[in-house]
Amino acid sequence: MWGELSSVNAVETESELAESAAAGGAEKQRYVRRIFSEIAPRYDLLNHVLSLNVDRSWRRHALHELGWKRHPDGLYLDLCTGTLDVATLLSRQTGFKGRVLGADFAEPMLRAGKHKIDGRPVLPVAADALDLPLAGRSIRGAIVAFGIRNVADLDQGLAEVLRVLTSGARFVILEFSTPTPPVIRTLYQTYFHHVVPAIGGIVSGQPTAYRYLPRSVSHFPTSSELASRMERVGFRQVRWQPLTLGIATVHVGERP
Repeated sequence: MWGELSSVNAVETESELAESAAAGGAEKQRYVRRIFSEIAPRYDLLNHVLSLNVDRSWRRHALHELGWKRHPDGLYLDLCTGTLDVATLLSRQTGFKGRVLGADFAEPMLRAGKHKIDGRPVLPVAADALDLPLAGRSIRGAIVAFGIRNVADLDQGLAEVLRVLTSGARFVILEFSTPTPPVIRTLYQTYFHHVVPAIGGIVSGQPTAYRYLPRSVSHFPTSSELASRMERVGFRQVRWQPLTLGIATVHVGERP
């Protein structure tokens, strides 16, 4: 009996931590690092299964917006890289001759994706998005796919990316969003808030990790709000485009 109560209390505590972190609580940084470290072995599988494999086309679209062909031999940053999906995808593009830094503060995620490098010019870096170990104006372009909402301080994270970009370089944000058509929004929220946590919890073995995901999206700024915050820290020519009925959105901004 006492063991069952202890187990229930532990689940409730984890659920409370997920909600607090999603809302931007003081424990967000520690919580995000821990849960992503724990789900690293099943992260790629769940991404593709839960998005019905549409996430691949979203990433390709985001890379196109990066405009890397203007400087194919430059140094690029894949922020919150996770298992290095976007970093290695960029390195495989025909005509790409540069290097890609894949930065993430959850080292198990980097280790889980290290096999993808396979001799390509991808450099995994264990680093916090709020304090990048890079010189100012040293990066030709930066991209973050489904990771910016996990940064403990959004404005500081945006400003840090701006700091390391060269003049004219683009920052591309690919992130989940909430569809606006009522019927689509209802179906989406049902799937996202009920099906995703159930499947994610079973496959990853971490019941609360995939409860954090829909909650973090709910607390994340709207497309127009995110664009405004990008502009406030100094990005220019900010624009955004919804993808797949608004399930995801791509934002693009440039450093003056």
